[in-house]
Amino acid sequence: MRAPYDPIATRRPWTLPGGARVAVFLVVNVEEWAFDEPIPRPVLPPPAGGAPPVPDVPNWAWHEYGMRVGFWRIKELLDRYGIRATLALNASVARTYPPIVDAARAGGWEIMAHGMIQRALTREPDERRAIRATIEAIRAATGRAPRGWLGPGLVESRETPDVLAAEGIEYVCDWVIDDQPTELQVARGRLLAVPYTLEVNDSPLFAVQHAPGEEFVRRATAHFDTLYAEGATSARVMPIALHPYLIGVPHRIGLLDAALGHIRRHDGVLFWTGEQILDWYRSRTAR
Repeated sequence: MRAPYDPIATRRPWTLPGGARVAVFLVVNVEEWAFDEPIPRPVLPPPAGGAPPVPDVPNWAWHEYGMRVGFWRIKELLDRYGIRATLALNASVARTYPPIVDAARAGGWEIMAHGMIQRALTREPDERRAIRATIEAIRAATGRAPRGWLGPGLVESRETPDVLAAEGIEYVCDWVIDDQPTELQVARGRLLAVPYTLEVNDSPLFAVQHAPGEEFVRRATAHFDTLYAEGATSARVMPIALHPYLIGVPHRIGLLDAALGHIRRHDGVLFWTGEQILDWYRSRTAR
């Protein structure tokens, strides 16, 4: 087992700087959906049923709107509040949509690897080569290798953690098992599971569960309130996962604003990138 069972109730309390209770971890997923391949997650079925067409113009365009417009709405909102996010990046985005990567870097955002394109890692003929190519493409585009990894669809093979650690990745977000960082067992080196979420995540919420918009605010604020109360005795990480084609549309951006407004009204809250969580955790658990 990669993560031996470690109940939070018997764990030594985890602390954050200044006695903060919660580290909020905002992840903005930017992906490339290939025009000439099946769409990863369609919103509009073809008329009269049948197999989705290729190219699938309306569903590709649904996502493309997020890259052209939605991302910039999110960026403007986070800039207004001085929040640095973590950009989960399909490495090919650096070639296809370079202004997005440039804007994230200029804003001091962290760049986390999110595969080469939005395709499950298990579909790659050579997993190690795919991971290495992703890392090198991001290094070439940004001048530094990514330290974190979020698999497309959070998909891994049995060997993925070992390969990630061997290729220099220091933390991974595929393991949604805890409210605090968790050490994963790997063949060589170290790999930390930094908390990610399928709960406060606009993709399952809107694209799978078809929830009303207000559910994002209700869920985000209720989630935060619980972690904030628990964080009085042992700090917590609150990830918020965002996709520009979902939360970045005009009728939803206000939902993110409302959720962040609730969180920001509380003392003892940090807005941290994944590598900030990693570095703080490592500094407190040095071997």
